[in-house]
Amino acid sequence: MPKQSVPSLFGGTSPFFRSFQNDLARMLDLSRRAAPGAGETSEFFEQFATMPAVDFAETDTAVEVSAEVPGVSEDDLDVTVQGDLLIIKGEKSSDTEDEQKDYHYIERRYGSFRRQIPLGFVPEEGAVSADFENGVLKLTVKKPKNGPSGVQKVQIGKS
Repeated sequence: MPKQSVPSLFGGTSPFFRSFQNDLARMLDLSRRAAPGAGETSEFFEQFATMPAVDFAETDTAVEVSAEVPGVSEDDLDVTVQGDLLIIKGEKSSDTEDEQKDYHYIERRYGSFRRQIPLGFVPEEGAVSADFENGVLKLTVKKPKNGPSGVQKVQIGKS
């Protein structure tokens, strides 16, 4: 089976899919132990709740990532590449609260987040471009020109 760098709709063994499964399992486990409104919440649950939703697309020459980060300013975003990982970090700050009111209920999530996206290849220096507009971060990661194509035909011989 060829190595994939983006998730398959039907499962598969891509690094992204394994990472997503692990994150989902941890989230479901934590939600059983500390549901919102139960008084005690975990730091991980709060961090997971602020994670941006991400879309992926792959072409022959690049991987394109769009991340929704509403309420986060461009100055509060940090995008880095470490090996074959694309890392998106940021922080959503809370608005000032009115202490005069006799109730306190907040559904919007605030705090920092970190999202690691396995690319399946190590991009060359300067191969990542980013645009930020209306709360959407768009990243384009060019694939290396001299890298493996990802698909190799294996000849089967008779013994």
